[in-house]
Amino acid sequence: MTLPHPSRPVRHPRPVLLIVGCGDIGLRVARRLRGRWRLIALTSSAARTGELRDAGIVPLPGDLDEPASLARLAGLADAVLHLAPPPAHGVSDPRTRALLAALARRGRVRRLVYASTTGVYGDRGGAWLDETRQVAPASDRAHRRVDAERQVRAYGRRHGVATTLLRVPGIYAADRAGGDPRERVARGTPVLAQGDDVYTNHIHADDLARACIAALHRGLPQRVVHASDDSEIRMGDYYDLVADLARLPRPPRIARAEAGAAFGAMQLSFMSESRRLTNRRLKRELRLVLHHPTVRQGLAAFPDFVPDTR
Repeated sequence: MTLPHPSRPVRHPRPVLLIVGCGDIGLRVARRLRGRWRLIALTSSAARTGELRDAGIVPLPGDLDEPASLARLAGLADAVLHLAPPPAHGVSDPRTRALLAALARRGRVRRLVYASTTGVYGDRGGAWLDETRQVAPASDRAHRRVDAERQVRAYGRRHGVATTLLRVPGIYAADRAGGDPRERVARGTPVLAQGDDVYTNHIHADDLARACIAALHRGLPQRVVHASDDSEIRMGDYYDLVADLARLPRPPRIARAEAGAAFGAMQLSFMSESRRLTNRRLKRELRLVLHHPTVRQGLAAFPDFVPDTR
């Protein structure tokens, strides 16, 4: 056996990260890890290969809805960042099942981070929740996420993989498609009256990307972590704040009894669930220092927003 000369540095290969569901958050993660990890993204769209390559990511063709297309995932990566949502229907997540089955064919993965949703808790009447609270999904969408979480945890226990479940609330950012709350306010979409309003939770997209990276490095095995900021704010007050900072009219307030005619089923479900999340594990275990600790600070950094001096 030949040993390296002591004056020559030993070159360790870069660890390989597989990103599944490489949309906005995946690209933000990639920008921070480029050069330190070898990045691979599963994609079902040939049109995205150029965008992924420009981000320093190797595109790997495959479709979570076609399990046979995932054979190349076996033994490919040291870590997996699973950001892909479940299908739009049903109460289970066959996409996560197909992904985990492919990864299990050849054991190389040592860490897996799954981005779930805080919707798994259902309505808690504005109560404070930590990660030990039992889930209580109230919609098929939340049931699908609970099913995915169970699959990920079982996979971790069965194969000795350290899994982290990041439960993610509403994501916002000025440069995120669908994540700029000014668009909703500009449309004049109403919010609930003060007496009917619900507590809502938020995370800036950049802080969520940093939380994903922290979980890849420091997540404890089989652990749930709230990827949420420090805000304690009701939904209507959040959009009032957006309006004030953007110099737009505040949205009209309506009673809950009127909401059925104003919103679709998904938006109604969001407006029917009220909870507040602690984020001690995010800070203590993942050691994440939020760049945007509250929505007031995060929104104030948006381009063209008026600084809030209150």
